[in-house]
Amino acid sequence: MSATTTLVTGAPRAAEPAGRRFDWGQPFVYLVALVVAAVAIGPVLYVFLGGFRTTADLNANPAGFPDPFTLQNWGAVLGSTRFWGNLFASTLLAVCTTAGVVVAGLMAAFVLARYDFKGREGLYTLFAAGLMFPLTVAALPLTLLLRTLGLHGTYLGVIIPGIAFALPTTIIILVPFLKAIPDELEEAAMIDGASRLAFFWRILLPLAKPGLITVGILAFVASWNGYLLPLLVISTGTLPQELWPLPLGVTQFSTQYSQDTGAVLAYTSLAMIPALVFFLLAEKRIVGGLTGAVKG
Repeated sequence: MSATTTLVTGAPRAAEPAGRRFDWGQPFVYLVALVVAAVAIGPVLYVFLGGFRTTADLNANPAGFPDPFTLQNWGAVLGSTRFWGNLFASTLLAVCTTAGVVVAGLMAAFVLARYDFKGREGLYTLFAAGLMFPLTVAALPLTLLLRTLGLHGTYLGVIIPGIAFALPTTIIILVPFLKAIPDELEEAAMIDGASRLAFFWRILLPLAKPGLITVGILAFVASWNGYLLPLLVISTGTLPQELWPLPLGVTQFSTQYSQDTGAVLAYTSLAMIPALVFFLLAEKRIVGGLTGAVKG
């Protein structure tokens, strides 16, 4: 009598969800990512933690943790009129520059994306070439031009050039985004009796919202962190230091209170927190807008 035995070597294992398993097959990639993250986040954490330390503690152990932990530096900065004046100036410049960039960039991108006219490609190439034109090259002629126009030392002298230097990036992002909107939508709107302006306001503008949010966020953060342009225009003008934007305010504060290192670090932390929080909260919208532009 013979008996057969069936050996089950193993049942198929359920596939693991993608993205939940650490891939040890590429350790170099993870090492590089960790190093880049440490280089990017390390200085920010050091400045932030330094604001909770006394100057004596920083001098005794520059690389240590707060000991003792103090809020005196933050209270001193928040209680000063200079910080709130600098915050007002940065907010005003960032909001006005962002509004100008979005409005002007949208109008220019709409014409380049939806109208067919002679010289369109050349005009688009001209805007693209603006990406390779740094502010440092235009520093001297820009200063002379603003003096001639009577805008030197004013907020408008920062806002208008800020809009101009942000337009190339804005148009490069928005033109492919607007081109991706099907022409059939515009034709259907025309059949229903809508004008080009009505199509722009009622159909194209809502569909272009992700791209507009993306360029708006990029313009806001760039204006908030801008240093060279305010330095050229405002620092040599007649505006008091209490009404300078935060990047210049940080420089002046660190120069005037160079012996109080803890207060300088607290001031620097407070200056970068709004833009950092704003950028982190809108990170997904930025990626979504850039993805739409690439697909377009």
